[in-house]
Amino acid sequence: MDKKLIFLDIDGTLVSAMKAPSVLVTQAVQRARKNGHKVFLCTGRNMAIIGEDIKSVGFDGIIASAGGHVETENQVLFDSILPEEIIQECLSIFHTYGMYCRIESIEGIYTDPQMEELLQAVNPDKTNSELIRMQKEIEAGIAIQPYDQYPQNGAYKICFTATNLDAIEKTKKYLGERFHYVVYPYVNSSSCFNGEIIKKGIDKGKGMELICRYYNRDRKDTVAFGDSMNDYEMMKASGISVAMGNACEELKNMADYICRDVWEDGIYYGFQKMGFI
Repeated sequence: MDKKLIFLDIDGTLVSAMKAPSVLVTQAVQRARKNGHKVFLCTGRNMAIIGEDIKSVGFDGIIASAGGHVETENQVLFDSILPEEIIQECLSIFHTYGMYCRIESIEGIYTDPQMEELLQAVNPDKTNSELIRMQKEIEAGIAIQPYDQYPQNGAYKICFTATNLDAIEKTKKYLGERFHYVVYPYVNSSSCFNGEIIKKGIDKGKGMELICRYYNRDRKDTVAFGDSMNDYEMMKASGISVAMGNACEELKNMADYICRDVWEDGIYYGFQKMGFI
């Protein structure tokens, strides 16, 4: 078959709930690359929290911070950090409406202390891999710093939590023209709604375009695997889109194929079915 550029989200796709990649998934990535395909991480995580257990699997490049940073073959193709004055403007607006924030910068992650308290108290929908990841980061002792230690040098993106959806909607009056809002799945009785804002013009799909241009490949040669709404642009931009079995319904409805759940080694069996391994 034609050699593909394969793009994999991390949380809820490559790994489940902050676990290390499974033996089968690791084998799938390594065998696909050996067979001549190129495999890339395409994640909302910033570079600082992509662990060595994931990097050591071996990839041809990384799209991080939901498209804010793109690199391949040790070359940085794109890196876009929001200026600090914009970060402070966003924080001020979110805080005005009682929302708590998480800042993801080149140095690491910095969060409002109230956000951590809220995260520990909620029971997320099983399709909300981002909220589950943030909870597991706290449990695992990932180095997340309080906001008062944030160096204020700008950041890639801001994640938010709110106790009601109305608060999120009200902030769009100020930020909606400049930022794309991603709000993740929630149960009807949820007391916590989470999401992130990403500067318009930057997304995982745009990161894929840069990779395609670097390798002089067409979009039809790409395959994307994802599970949550921050994968939507990546999957929309791909030649073939694959939703995990545990993906949110919106993603399943737009995907070309649906593979097994992440905890059932969906990547491995998806690669196998599509002839990559």
